[in-house]
Amino acid sequence: MRAKLLLFLFFFIVLPWVNGCGEIGPGTVEKSSGRTARVEVAMVKPTTHPEIYEAMGTVLAQTTSILSSKLMGTVRSILVEEGQPVKAGQPLVLLDQRQVSAQLQQAEAALSEARKAEQAAASAQESARAAAELAHLNYDRYVLMLREEAVTPQEFDTVAARHRQAQAALTQAGSMVAAARSRVQQARAAVAAASVTHKDAVINAAYDGVMVDKLVEVGDLAAPGTPLVKIERTGNYRVDLELPEGHILSVRIGDTVAVRVPGLIDEPLDGIVATIVPAADTKSRSFLVKVRLPDAANLRSGVFARVAVPIGTGRLILVPTSAVVHEGQLTGIYIVDPDQIARFRLIRTGKSLGNTIEVLSGLQEGARFVVTPPPGFSDGTKVEADS
Repeated sequence: MRAKLLLFLFFFIVLPWVNGCGEIGPGTVEKSSGRTARVEVAMVKPTTHPEIYEAMGTVLAQTTSILSSKLMGTVRSILVEEGQPVKAGQPLVLLDQRQVSAQLQQAEAALSEARKAEQAAASAQESARAAAELAHLNYDRYVLMLREEAVTPQEFDTVAARHRQAQAALTQAGSMVAAARSRVQQARAAVAAASVTHKDAVINAAYDGVMVDKLVEVGDLAAPGTPLVKIERTGNYRVDLELPEGHILSVRIGDTVAVRVPGLIDEPLDGIVATIVPAADTKSRSFLVKVRLPDAANLRSGVFARVAVPIGTGRLILVPTSAVVHEGQLTGIYIVDPDQIARFRLIRTGKSLGNTIEVLSGLQEGARFVVTPPPGFSDGTKVEADS
C-alpha cells in the first residue's frame, strides 16, 4: 500500500514539477491566461559595441618637486603653509645663516689680502724691472769700455754679474706677481662659493605652484640632502594607472580615454595617453600608463580616478532598460513565443549603456520580447504586437 502511495505521488506531483522546470523562467504556464495586451514587441539583434576595460588610477601632478637642503644648518623659519600658492623664486624655508655668513666674510677677507699681496708683488716687479734696465745699460757701457781696454776684466766681470743678478730678480718678481694673481683667483672662487652657500640658506620655489607638504619643523637640524618641503606645479595633472599585459597592445600614445574622478568632478574628462612605460612590472604583469588630463579647477593630487580604456569591439545583446522586469531577487524579460503568448524568461544582466542594458545569458538572437510591459502584465498573457 505504501509503495502504491509513493508511486501515485511521483506521477501526479513530482513528475509534473520536474517537467515544469524545463523552462528557464518561473511561473511559466503551458496555456494562455486568457488575457490580451497590446504592447510593443522588438526582436533581439546583437550589436557591435566597443569593449571597455575600466582601470583604477590615481590623480597626480605632472610636476612635483621635493626641495632639499644643500648645507648643514638649523631650520629657522618656514614661510609658507600647506595649501598656499607659491611663486617662482619665493622664499619658502630659511636656514641658520651665521656659519655661512662667517665663511663668506672669511673668504672676502682672504680676497682682500690676496689683492694687497698682488699689488705688493706688482710694485716689487716694477722695482726689479727698473734695476734690471739700469744694470743692462751699465753692462752695455762696460762692454764698449772693455773693447777699448778702458776697464780691467775684473771690473767688467763685476758689472756682468750685477746684470745677471738684476735679470734674475726681475724673473723672480714676475713669478711672484703670477703667484699673487693666482691667489687672488683662488680667493675670488672661495668668495663665489661662499656666496652660493650663503644663498643656499634660503630655499626658494622653483616655479609657480602650491605647497603640498611640510617635511620639517622649525628647530630641526637640516643636513645636506634633507627633504624640507614638497611643491606641485599648478594646472597640470595626470592619472597613473596599471594596465594588464593582455590589454597593452590596444593602447597607443595619443589615444583619448574617458576619465572619471567621482570624488571631485561629476562629468568625465577627456584624457590623452601621454606615456606607456615599455617594461611590465614583474610581480603584477601590468604596464604603467600615464594619462594627461585637461585643466580642471577641482582636481587634487592623490585622489581616486576611473579610466575607461577601449580594448576592442565585441558583439553584445542590448535591450531597453524598460524591458527588464525585477520580481523580488529575480531578473527577467517577457519573450513572445510563436503563439503570441508572453513568457517570463530569467536573464542575467551586465553593464548599463545609456538607456539599454547588456544581457549576458537567457536571451538568444532572433527572440522577440516585450519592450515595455504595462502594469499588471504577467506570464501567459496573449500579446498583440504594436510594431
